[in-house]
Amino acid sequence: MPITKGRRAMLLAAGVMLPLPVLTGCSSDDDGPPPPAAWDIAAAPRAGTTGTGTLRWAVDAMPTTLNAFSKTADTGTERIAGAVLPSLYTLDARGRPQRNGDYLASADVTSSDPKQVVVYKLNPKAVWSDGRPLGVEDFQAQWRALRGTDDKYGTARNAGYDRIAKVEPGDKAHEVKVTFAKPYTDWRSLFTPLYPKSVMGNPAVFSATASKGLAVGAGPFMVRQVSESSVTLVRNPRWWGDRARLSRMVFQAVPAEKRAQALIAGQLDLAEVDPATARRIRATAPGKQAAGADQGSSAPGKAGAPEPSTGGRQTAGAQGGATGDTDKNRSRNRALSGFTLRKALDPAYTQLALNGTKGPLADERVRRAVARAIDRKALAKAVLKPMGLPSEPLGNHLLMAGQPGYKDHSGALGDPDKNAAQSLLADAGWRAGGTGSRQKALDGKTDDRGRPHSAPTATETDTATDTATEGTSGTPSETASQSASGTESATASSERSAGTESGTTSGTASGTASGTASSERSAGAAPAAGDAGRSGRLGEAAVVRKKGRPLVLRFVLPDDQAGAQLSTVGRRIARMLEKIGVRTEITKVSGESYFRDHIATGDYDLALYSWPASAYPATDARPIYAKPQPAADGSLVVEQNYTRVGTDQIDQLFDQALSELDGGASRSLVSRADARIWAAAGSIPLYQRPQLIAMRKGLVNAGAFGFATPRYQDIGFRR
Repeated sequence: MPITKGRRAMLLAAGVMLPLPVLTGCSSDDDGPPPPAAWDIAAAPRAGTTGTGTLRWAVDAMPTTLNAFSKTADTGTERIAGAVLPSLYTLDARGRPQRNGDYLASADVTSSDPKQVVVYKLNPKAVWSDGRPLGVEDFQAQWRALRGTDDKYGTARNAGYDRIAKVEPGDKAHEVKVTFAKPYTDWRSLFTPLYPKSVMGNPAVFSATASKGLAVGAGPFMVRQVSESSVTLVRNPRWWGDRARLSRMVFQAVPAEKRAQALIAGQLDLAEVDPATARRIRATAPGKQAAGADQGSSAPGKAGAPEPSTGGRQTAGAQGGATGDTDKNRSRNRALSGFTLRKALDPAYTQLALNGTKGPLADERVRRAVARAIDRKALAKAVLKPMGLPSEPLGNHLLMAGQPGYKDHSGALGDPDKNAAQSLLADAGWRAGGTGSRQKALDGKTDDRGRPHSAPTATETDTATDTATEGTSGTPSETASQSASGTESATASSERSAGTESGTTSGTASGTASGTASSERSAGAAPAAGDAGRSGRLGEAAVVRKKGRPLVLRFVLPDDQAGAQLSTVGRRIARMLEKIGVRTEITKVSGESYFRDHIATGDYDLALYSWPASAYPATDARPIYAKPQPAADGSLVVEQNYTRVGTDQIDQLFDQALSELDGGASRSLVSRADARIWAAAGSIPLYQRPQLIAMRKGLVNAGAFGFATPRYQDIGFRR
């Protein structure tokens, strides 16, 4: 499914395009196995499962809708839709679309001139749970609802559907013929999930279905009950494919902060967890065994292989937690020993966002200087290595490592280089050395903004804490709440909406960036008393200044449990910027309002949040990096480009990629767009987020799926 929901979380004003260097670096071929840690599931033959049982699967919150195309859809919506509705195409571990034979006998572009025509041949066995065959009327209803011509539907997006000219029966039985008004390279993203005409044919039903469940489906499962805290699925008696190996699946709403306790209480069988909980589970493994190694990992690259020994030393997270001496801790330890940890690189990445609309960062040279001060390798290592995951920084905004066409374009900015960064700052008028007349007048009695000197700053006092905790922390805390629920979610992806990162994803403002369009609002609110921390270790002669004014950037981070670990990464970045003479003012804001009131409105200079990756970057990434456009009322329409950095050239490359039907040529255009996004320095990818899954021992064909679409009918309990 393409990014539709919060999904999922960005050059210069004059339009000047900097020349791009010759780009080298790693790339991934279209064929071959997935890269290490692409996924980590406990694979087992279907015949080796009991063929019955109930799976309790945690989601961050109760979905407010079961309509995947609603603006309020989240990752829970996506999971449920995948189990009960037709997916014409699924994704493999490398994020490549695969025709789903349960629904499609074939799907081909039969003509490209003068119009692109796609003919779908449906599996004649495919029927809705009310007995009606899947047919052209379902395709027609979904196209009409999502093409964007009827405001009553209020969909989150119409990408692709707005390019269709007509949908009609094919020449043969069970065929659907779709003719496009404009060529569309990502046509495989359409009609997944496919809803029945009873949902898509009426705007009122389109919205009402969301909260009341789905009366009609066409998957291995169907919706049986929707309560205040869970959605229960049962086997679909009309399912024509492989019989589901579970009797039922219950998607249980359990917030990230309560998930560890729910696991200990025996209330869950499968849940994404934060690094602290992951360490506790790992600590229960016998000997030096790492997560998932007790049953072996099915993931290419052996993501579940044993990690290096700690030499008998326990991590801070394990001491007093999973291996405490009290009876209570021993009981918790026994409960967690019933789970194994599955881990992979999440198809989502954490980025440093630089707001390019105002202040010093409106100057591209300053943004590039900030980017060259950041040691992305060190940040990726701090987050991923403790979890035993590959710790290379991400080199692409539009594709994850292992996806077809992936190339590392970070060379468009250059490697970390303090001297180069300082030279860029100097070229922009920001220079160190000496004090201006304004500072002399302050006579050392105030800080660099004229405020009285205060107690040690957050960065100073947290340095020792960072040293103690970062070595054992698995991720900075992003969908959410992607996301993290930084999960981030703005992860977010949902809206996996922009946010924070704790290893879980949620539907709004915590992890991946929101999918709704946003208009520019005035920003610049001062940090609340007690919420701001200064990276105040710089001497007065070291801070760079322009006309006597110091370069101070407001770094906004979420102040909640999930955001605690994200703050650790933020402090590391602040110390890196100190080395080039840039001060940061860390401002903590409510996690609930982080995305809504700060990221979406542009009320920040620097921020950390995540975006979900996509199998269809030409479609899904365009609104994230589209050049903001002025509205009639003088505001700025930014779509999902919350850094407000974009160019006409980037937009043109996306448009060309969307209309290019040759897959290789389209990927080449996407690659060129990414190189220019790097050069614009509005968004600096740091690392793919860790995907950490607690899974009850005995559960098979589940785990850390990465990009891969779960095959719900194969999940079961071992005999």
